[in-house]
Amino acid sequence: MDRRTFLTMIALTGAGAAILQSGGTALLAPSAAYAEDAPAIKDMVLGDANAPVTIVEYGSFTCPHCKDFHDESFKPLKADYIDTGKVKFIFREVYFDRYGLWASMMARCGGETRYFGINSMLYDQQREWAASDDPTVVVENIKKIGRTAGMDDASIQACMEDAATAEALVTWSQEQMKADNIQGTPTFMINGQQYSNMSYADLKAILDEKLGG
Repeated sequence: MDRRTFLTMIALTGAGAAILQSGGTALLAPSAAYAEDAPAIKDMVLGDANAPVTIVEYGSFTCPHCKDFHDESFKPLKADYIDTGKVKFIFREVYFDRYGLWASMMARCGGETRYFGINSMLYDQQREWAASDDPTVVVENIKKIGRTAGMDDASIQACMEDAATAEALVTWSQEQMKADNIQGTPTFMINGQQYSNMSYADLKAILDEKLGG
């Protein structure tokens, strides 16, 4: 799916409740205007900036295998390597569908201090919040997660109506995926080398080798 087709799909339903009502036409702004005014998108990072190993996870909030990684591997990875200063961890969102984009917008709405907490809630509750075929129900489910994370309704609404950021996120994600030749999720770049999904035992072996252990 090319970027224009994907943005057209999003525009039919919008990035949130207000965009659902308005038709989301802002997402189809001319690319030249977008290039001039695009909001800056930044990586979300955990761990020591000077850690000897950097892991970049490309993941989607609606990807079942990404949830499996979160459930089975991320917590020990954080305890054993991220919190101990051995690994810097970067999460880059991949968008296969509008639900994943909306979830990403909510996670980023909380700012850097809340991002990984919301990230965790989205994976923990993936089967619940993303289960409906009704996009308005999914939007409300995502908003509930934002409220649980401590955000107020005004902040949530503003984030979910931000069509410029929605488009910027899609463009940014596609640029990052192209640069790293990402074909699916989850995919990991470990010190620049690509790896597919794996068990925590296999990941640990790779990290220990790169750390010289």
